This record gives sequence, C-alpha cells and structure tokens, in this order.
Amino acid sequence: MAAPGFATLPAPPYYAVVFSSQRRDDGGGSGYGATAQRMVELAAQQPGYLGVESARGADGFGITVSYWASEAHILAWRRNAEHSLARERGRTLWYEHFELRVAKVERAYGSP
Repeated sequence: MAAPGFATLPAPPYYAVVFSSQRRDDGGGSGYGATAQRMVELAAQQPGYLGVESARGADGFGITVSYWASEAHILAWRRNAEHSLARERGRTLWYEHFELRVAKVERAYGSP
C-alpha cells in the first residue's frame, strides 16, 4: 500500500506521462479546479490507466505524473474528446507555459 499521495503501481515496465506547468498569474479564469479533478476521474476510467501523482506549489508551478500500461493507452487517452477540450482550455486560459514528457519506467523502488 502506497502512502497518501503516491500511486500504487505494478512492477515495471510501464509508462509515465510527466506534465509540468506554470499557471498564469491571473489564474486564467474559472473552472480550472473542477476540470483538473474531472480529468483525474476520467483518466481513471480509461483502459491501461495505472495511477496519478500530482503537486502544485504556491507559485503556480505544478507537476502531474500519470502512469499507463502502454504507449497505445496513452495515445487513446490523448484522443479522448473531453480530454482534448481540457487541453485546449489549458493552452488558451490556464497555463503560462507547460511541458509534457513521456517516459518508459524500467525500474522503480521506494521506502516508507
């Protein structure tokens, strides 16, 4: 069992999608929190989804890592219509800057 905030994941290999973002100083308008929560809920319903870990600092910089069983599952999530709309709102309203990286996890370990 993982500690609170940590995803419970299978043994590697699996994939990590690392989304780093800087929120706009003005917050970019309303709806961000509800949309972010909806994306976590929606992702959890997708085939191949393994878990998520996320943190955001008071300065607006955040990192969300979602874990997936395969690249095909990541691509299917990317094509989800509701996720596509949320990405567009992020680009136009909420984020000053963002980076997305996809990595294959070959090894993983931890300690309480």
